[in-house]
Amino acid sequence: MADPLRLYGLKALVTNAADGIGEAAARTLVKHGASVVAADTLNSGVEQHFRQVKGITGHVTSLTDPLRMAALVEACVDHIGGLDIVVADFPLAVEAPIESTGAALDKLLDLRTALLTSLARAALPELKKSPAGRIISVGFLRSVFAARSREAATRAEQQLAALTRALAAETGEFGITANYVQPGAVMTPVSREAFRKDTALRDHCIAHSAARRLGEPVDVAKVVLFLASDDAAFVSGTGIAVDGGRTDV
Repeated sequence: MADPLRLYGLKALVTNAADGIGEAAARTLVKHGASVVAADTLNSGVEQHFRQVKGITGHVTSLTDPLRMAALVEACVDHIGGLDIVVADFPLAVEAPIESTGAALDKLLDLRTALLTSLARAALPELKKSPAGRIISVGFLRSVFAARSREAATRAEQQLAALTRALAAETGEFGITANYVQPGAVMTPVSREAFRKDTALRDHCIAHSAARRLGEPVDVAKVVLFLASDDAAFVSGTGIAVDGGRTDV
């Protein structure tokens, strides 16, 4: 666990990587020896953001169109010569925190499923070549959901869990693992804006965290590192909550 180069020689793609959890994941993976393509959208500034960071290549693409995922994987391979690790997060913003299950949540979950499935399918030929293929999905932030919408947040995680189990079953024979990380209330730029607009939501998240604080992107990135490493070679089809512990159970 203490090896600073535990990902030496591995090649990673991290999406939604210009800031927040994606940025922390990209920086953590490269710190431990991986070569990383950090992908984000046109106005994210991702290319400039990582221009001076050795080992990370910023790449601009669409992250809300499932039909663009194959081109993203192709570009990643062109940049770094292969692909071993996929860290999948998507900038699926909502106008306001989701209050309950319903059409808005269904639309969000359907799009995430299409994006993740398309990205995994596109990456599979490269991951099959890898001695350490990894698919790691990042769940929705707690700030996507209103204070009292535990049912909607739970449904979103359950859907990601089911999708992850299916990916694990499909790819396991090739030595590829598929897992997810479920953040709690993590202070990303998206969460910061949500909490600025709704301080009651922020206070609710802190009050219902056993840790009595908001998380930081690096808290999630460290778990991504574990799942990307050989330490998690026999961990697949499951998820890890990074929420400081919950009191509302």
